[in-house]
Amino acid sequence: MSFTPNLSHIHEDDDEIRSILSASGTELPPLLPALAYALGDLTLLDEDLWLDPAKSLEEQGGWTLEQQELCREIALEGIRRLRAGESRHSDFTDKDLHTIMSWACGTTLDGAYLEMLREELAPENRDLRAPNWSRKDFSTNRDFTVAIIGAGMSGILAAYRLKQAGIDFVIFEKNSGIGGTWLENTYPGCRVDVSNHVYCYSFMQKHDWPHFHSTQEVLLQYFNECADHFNIRDNIRFSTEVSSAVWEEASGQWDLELESENGEEVFHCNSIISAVGQLNRPAYPQIAGRELFKGPSWHSARWNHEEKLEDKNIAVIGTGCSAIQFIPRVAEQASSTTIFQRTPNWLMPRPQYQQELPENLLWCFDHIPFYNNWFRLHLFWRSHEGLLPRLEIDPEWDSSEDNSISASNHELGFMLRLYLESEFSDTPELLEKVIPDYTMGAKRFVIDDGLWATTLKRPDVDLCTDQIAEITEEGIVTENGNLHKVDAIIYGTGFKASEFLTPMKIVGRQGLDLHEQWDGVAQAYLGIVSPNFPNLFFMYGPNTNIVINGSIIYFSECEAHYITRYIRYLLEHDITALDVKKEVHDEYNVRLDEGNAQMAWGTSSVNSWYKNADGQITQNWPFSLLEYWEQTREINPNDYIELQ
Repeated sequence: MSFTPNLSHIHEDDDEIRSILSASGTELPPLLPALAYALGDLTLLDEDLWLDPAKSLEEQGGWTLEQQELCREIALEGIRRLRAGESRHSDFTDKDLHTIMSWACGTTLDGAYLEMLREELAPENRDLRAPNWSRKDFSTNRDFTVAIIGAGMSGILAAYRLKQAGIDFVIFEKNSGIGGTWLENTYPGCRVDVSNHVYCYSFMQKHDWPHFHSTQEVLLQYFNECADHFNIRDNIRFSTEVSSAVWEEASGQWDLELESENGEEVFHCNSIISAVGQLNRPAYPQIAGRELFKGPSWHSARWNHEEKLEDKNIAVIGTGCSAIQFIPRVAEQASSTTIFQRTPNWLMPRPQYQQELPENLLWCFDHIPFYNNWFRLHLFWRSHEGLLPRLEIDPEWDSSEDNSISASNHELGFMLRLYLESEFSDTPELLEKVIPDYTMGAKRFVIDDGLWATTLKRPDVDLCTDQIAEITEEGIVTENGNLHKVDAIIYGTGFKASEFLTPMKIVGRQGLDLHEQWDGVAQAYLGIVSPNFPNLFFMYGPNTNIVINGSIIYFSECEAHYITRYIRYLLEHDITALDVKKEVHDEYNVRLDEGNAQMAWGTSSVNSWYKNADGQITQNWPFSLLEYWEQTREINPNDYIELQ
């Protein structure tokens, strides 16, 4: 994999280029912006091809066949000029770039939207979110060290931002390697369900992803290569777990208790960034007798690669995102597979889900300067708010027909039902089991390319929707009294998403315990800070999960930006610490709760990892991506109490 495209000279003749541009899989809307930027020629942006944002989710931006052909002809002319050695003139301006970006989005961009999308574009791979300051800019000579807990996606990012700002840091990682969830989840079929060209750092875009949705191995390699590129590996202490963190009032520091193979020790620091994530502690179902089963059993996040599945009868409990990825692989090997489903999923069809990038698309990445940046911007714009409006409640809508919450929610639900009906039209008994009866969007969508239906139709696969009563030595007993004898049980039952920062003990001002303060309802201002815990930051903290509009990496980049601005404020004003005001925190979370109550996941009673044990939404962000970007641009000193 490569971070910087090594562009090849264009040797293909016109007919070969026409064939490439006409082939299935070539994404046309990013072509003209990329060429206009590469050549500095705004005349390539034909007014007849101005994109319609309302059609952003349609193939080729909703262009007609005639418009697609016009795009190809204009692109061919631009590629001819590249082939002849032409490049952008030196008088190209930021205003020209903004014009191209507006055309690429089909919207006249200005203000915050323009700046946010410019950062995502990262023209010429420039890191526009890098700290624009350094510790040496300030006269204070006091020590300032940050402890980062976790070396996954967010921890690596936080470390790099601190390094850029000249701040001392140490990463404590409980595992023996980098990667977080992409290190721990090694189950067969594991891959990202977000388009890979947006599931990467904006400033570390890749042009040579092998798939549209890369596998666990490829993503693990990416994050390891990023850590090496950032030169932060020497700052990581592997196989070291933080068991507790205590704020010391007298010194204005945090004391971390560490456990490693070398024993226990205490580490002192001025600030903590928790980058442990939400989906890192496996959740097992509360089923009577689970410990009695005599055969092997394991959770998808702790896959038992030593156990062979051939000639075995396998039970899988759960049909969430991970389970739907690994079940087809299990079924291919096992003698029989019995799947125990509590709730069916809304499937989001994506034919290219497991496909490699076609050669013609790779040709564009390899020959058109920064086509990958414009390709990413196109994907980001399509999904930046994506389906979010379809998940908002319309109080005037009659939901009695299908539990929908608005006309657009009903429309999308209708289309997704049509997809399920087409997939299972020849097996009505299965169709009845896989059709959801809850509000579309109340649970996370599951990406599907047809493999789920193919798997469930296998003669050696049984989808059981009877509730489980207990687990015995021999297998699983359902409430109707049937015993399903199996040789092994695999749990695809998700994670303890609501139990933030467990099992760490965090003690803040006046001896307050963070978990006691939360009392089962994790909350934070901006998802980043909580009152009574000075200089403690969360990444992927409470209510920073995005459901349908974009990549979680976007949120992590916003959080890292805010954290570095916070630290800058401390150093610039020579302040020991800041503690967010309780009233600011509480007002923010009231607004979050109100926002979540107006969304599909807030109104439905269906079980979901979005909710805590009491049914409160502690994971999801209910507003736009732009709004979070705006809220995390600068620290507002009035939000905080200064501690000297």
